[in-house]
This record gives sequence, structure tokens and C-alpha cells, in this order.
Amino acid sequence: MFESLILSHSATQAVIVISLISAIGLLFGKVRMWGVSLGVTFVFFAGIVAGHFGVTIDERVLLFAENFGLALFVYSLGLQVGPGFMSAFRAGGVKLNMLGMGVILIGTAMAVIISFTMNMPLPEMMGVLCGATTNTPALGASQQTLAQMNMPTTVPALSCAVTYPLGVVGVIIAILLMHRLWVRKEDVAAPNAKHENNTYVATLRVQNPGVFGKDLHKLAEYAHVPFVISRLWRGGEVILPSNDTTLEEGDRVMIVTSRKDIDTMEAMIGKRESIDWNNDNVDWNKVDSRLVSRRIIITRSDINGKKLGSLHLRNSYGINISRIYRSGMALLATPDLMLQVGDCVVVVGGERAVMKVEKVLGNAEGELNEPNLAAIYIGLALGLVLGAIPISVPGISLPVKLGLAGGPIVLGILMGIYGPRFHLVTYTTQSANLMLRAFGLSLYLACLGLNAGGDFFATAFSSTGLIWVGLGFVITLLPVLIMGYASMRWAKQDFGTTCGMLCGSMANPMALNYANDTIPGEYASVAYATVYPLSMFARVVLAQVILMIFM
Repeated sequence: MFESLILSHSATQAVIVISLISAIGLLFGKVRMWGVSLGVTFVFFAGIVAGHFGVTIDERVLLFAENFGLALFVYSLGLQVGPGFMSAFRAGGVKLNMLGMGVILIGTAMAVIISFTMNMPLPEMMGVLCGATTNTPALGASQQTLAQMNMPTTVPALSCAVTYPLGVVGVIIAILLMHRLWVRKEDVAAPNAKHENNTYVATLRVQNPGVFGKDLHKLAEYAHVPFVISRLWRGGEVILPSNDTTLEEGDRVMIVTSRKDIDTMEAMIGKRESIDWNNDNVDWNKVDSRLVSRRIIITRSDINGKKLGSLHLRNSYGINISRIYRSGMALLATPDLMLQVGDCVVVVGGERAVMKVEKVLGNAEGELNEPNLAAIYIGLALGLVLGAIPISVPGISLPVKLGLAGGPIVLGILMGIYGPRFHLVTYTTQSANLMLRAFGLSLYLACLGLNAGGDFFATAFSSTGLIWVGLGFVITLLPVLIMGYASMRWAKQDFGTTCGMLCGSMANPMALNYANDTIPGEYASVAYATVYPLSMFARVVLAQVILMIFM
């Protein structure tokens, strides 16, 4: 009976096999060697081992589970990074994404050149490229394109499987080499320093005669940079300023703006005081005993998609909102900022007024623990439709499609950014999103490994397999080192940000974990989240375009 449950094809057998492969892979993925663990990626190798020993499941079930897992993973990823993506992209993300694109273009060009100079079939080299860059969604896109062209899809999966392990380790080796060869003391940012993209709080003393008697609305017209004044002290009294509040000589104002704009505000208003409001130890409720500062989470769905200014909270309740935290990023509370369920709003005011605002915004955190499954299913369906739309590219005979990998991630990002405008509650807790991503990725990797496992070991230790491994390692290492040097020396990025950019462009969360463990601060994670969506999209599209142009 046990043998039939494992070896005889049926729906039950497929569920049991995939579940066992995923469970074993996840358990062994927690084992750390030399400070590195493979995590969910080990499911891929567990599937290879199972396939090597003759375990198979029905081909149609295998195809469904593989495609569903891939779509769920990339959509959940896009949904999570979407809300903060545009903010990060506008605030310095363009430079990081251009550096990431450099990594992608160098590696892709190397794969194409090697294919022609060494007379290696392009599908093989695309698999090598996907393995060297640990990018399984790009492999899925390549396989879909080859299927469109009525060509076999197993060779790319094999070459990807063979080169994948060194693709994981190669980025970590590159980080070690960079640290040994190029990193100077000033290249490592202090762990408590705020990232330049974050909001910055300072106290300014009003000294510029040009702003005496001017109200805050007029000041905003002069400044041409976004800012919020949350408190004003005058003659020993604290004032919650509104747009009609005028500035007088000697006033002290607490201003919230971006780090890059604080010098502009200082030049306009007056000298900055030395008090540091930007460390995590500030007790905001002790700044002034007459005011309280409270973080309130938006949980009311009818506020989703509304602009902050349309709620008239300042005029109605006599409070100020200084900052809004979304997807780990601090945003300025400007009137045109569109609110989303799950936003954490920093409210400053009297105790009773803040309590009233709390009722308006919700702050029922328990309600957020239930993910909005309707938005997930709608997004998946629309993402797959988007991925199936053919896009004509001049000079290419077949239309390009975003496919199962590209469509859902693009739609996930768009849903995360614009969903609230259509009053769609796209918020999911971080734990729920991580679970969806891990479930989808483990499902995809288990099926991918199971499909490639039958011929894996025979191929890996053949002359062809060893060539794949060597070429893949070069494709991993060289672009990372070139763009790592360019990032630190030409673009003047710190070491942590550079490592995050490299890990994001290589779609390598294992290397990111290593970077986070060895580099102080959260710069690597911020850069990774900024670069990853565009890099994933670019690799998926390039994989298809290269095959269509050169095949």
C-alpha cells in the first residue's frame, strides 16, 4: 500500500510526493554550512534526488503544480514590494536599478557570446544563465518560449539545475572578494545612520526675516520641497500648526522632511538645533507633556484609496500627522498622499483628539490578520491574463509574452501601488505574504527538481555538465565584481547598499541573508527590495527575447 501511494500515479500520490519533497527540502534547508543556509532552495535539490531514484508524478499534475506555484510566488512578491516600490524608485532607486541592469546585461551578453563562440546550443546557455543567476522564473519563461517554438524544454532545466549551486555560492564569494579587495572603512555605513531615502526630523529656530509673518501655506509655495511641521513652540507654549499658522521671530518648529531637503529648509527658516530626533530611542510622548504621539494603523476599508487631505483630520480634530510607514518605508504625510489599509500613521495632538482619530482610522490590528483572499485570486487571474497578452517587438517573428513569471509579478506590483485607488484592499500581513511566497516557491521548486532529477547526476558529472558548471560560475562572478566595483567607486554607494543591489539583480535571497548577517544596518535589504522587481521583470523578458531573436 505504501509503495502504491508513492509510485502509482494519482492525485493523492502527487500531493504526497510534492509534500514530502517540500518538507524534506525545507528541513535540510535550515542547516547552515560556513554561515550559509539554502533555505527554500534546498527543495529543488530534494526534488532532484527524488527524481533520480525514479519517483515521478502524472505529467499534467506536475505541469499544473509547477505553473501554479510559480505564479503564486511572483504575484505575492510583487504585491509585497509594490506599495514601497515607486517611493523607493523615485528616491534614489533609479541609480540602483541602472547598476542592477548593468549586472543583467553583462551576464546576458556573456551567455550569448559563449553560445556562438563555443558552438553551444542557446537553450543550454539560457539554462546555464538562469542557474548562474539563481533565477527560476526566467527559466520558466525560457521553457514557455521554447514550448511555443515546439522545442524540448528539459535541457534548460538540466543545465539550470547543474549550475544553480555555484550560482548561489558565487555571489557570496564575490561579496567576500569585494570586502577583501576594495572595501574601506568609509564604505561601510554606520548601523544606526538613517538611509538617505528616509524621512528626517529636525528642530529649526525661525531666524530668517523673509518668513516672519508668513503662514505655512505660503511657506510651502516658497520651499518647492515636501515637508511637514508637526509642532511649534512660542513663548513657552506648544502649538499644533495649521496652514494658517504664521511664523514669528524666535519660534521653534519641529519639521519632518527628507534628509536631502533638510538643508533647504534650514536655509529658508533658520538654524538647525543639535537635538537628534532620528534615533530609535526617542520617546515622543515626553517631548511635550501637553501632546501625545501615537502610531495608529489604518484598518477601515472605506479609507483605503483616499487622499490624506480629503479626511480633514487636522481641521476636524486639531491634530497633525507627521509620518506614515508603509512596507518598511517612512513617507511624508502630504495632503495628496493616498492612504492604504495597513499604513501606520504617526498622529500628534491632545490625548482626547488622538483617541477620536484612532476611531476614524480603525486601529483594529486584529482585522489585518485575515488576508483579503479575493484580491489575491483576482490578482492572480489578471496577472495570468496579462502574461498571456502577445507583445509585438520589431525584428522578432514571434510576439513576446510576459508569461507565468512576468505577468503576475507586474500585476502584483501594480495592485500594490494602484489597488487602493479602486478601493481594493490588497494588504496582507508580512507573515501571510511570506507564507504564500514560500508555499508557491516550494511547490514550483519541488516540481522543477522532480522533472530534472532523472538525468541530473549523469549530466552533472559528464564532460558537458562540468563545462556548464565552469561557464555558469564565470557568468555569476564576473558581472557581480564589475558592477560591484562600479557601484562603490563610480556611483559612491556604501558596501551594504552595493551588496543588496547585487543580490537583488541576481535574485539571490540566500546571498542577501549572508550580507545581512555580516554587514551592519538594513541598507542591503532596502537596496534588494528596490532593485528586485525591475531585475526580475528584465530577466524574464530578456530570456524570451534572446531565444526569439537568435533561435
